[in-house]
Amino acid sequence: MTTPRSRRPYLIRAIYQWSVDNGYTPHLLVHADYPGVMVPREHVQDGRITLNISPMAIQNLGLEQEPIWFSARFSGRSFDVQVPSGAVLAIFARENGEGVVFGEVEPAEPQGDSTPPTTPPEPTRPKPGRPQLRVVK
Repeated sequence: MTTPRSRRPYLIRAIYQWSVDNGYTPHLLVHADYPGVMVPREHVQDGRITLNISPMAIQNLGLEQEPIWFSARFSGRSFDVQVPSGAVLAIFARENGEGVVFGEVEPAEPQGDSTPPTTPPEPTRPKPGRPQLRVVK
């Protein structure tokens, strides 16, 4: 019998969609020292970072594949963020705190496996026409 897949990526996608559908601002609480996490280290506090993943704050969100990835601006500087779902400690709506708290990280995949790391696809170029601005807090 094979090991069942983790529920965590499915729950992350569900709470993200629920938050956006209800006009809330989804946030991820991430264990920044987990293998494969790529976040701006200057924003990590006590080994954790909270990331605003609302459509207005980020670009090119990839929740369908492992790891989660997107582009965001931190202190005015663009950064490509990568977060394995096992590193997500919680996903919640900023406005009311509702969401899912996982509490602990999932065990990381062994480093000796032969599968190459997943890299996000090249961002698509914006279509010509009206420029789009995003609010960054």
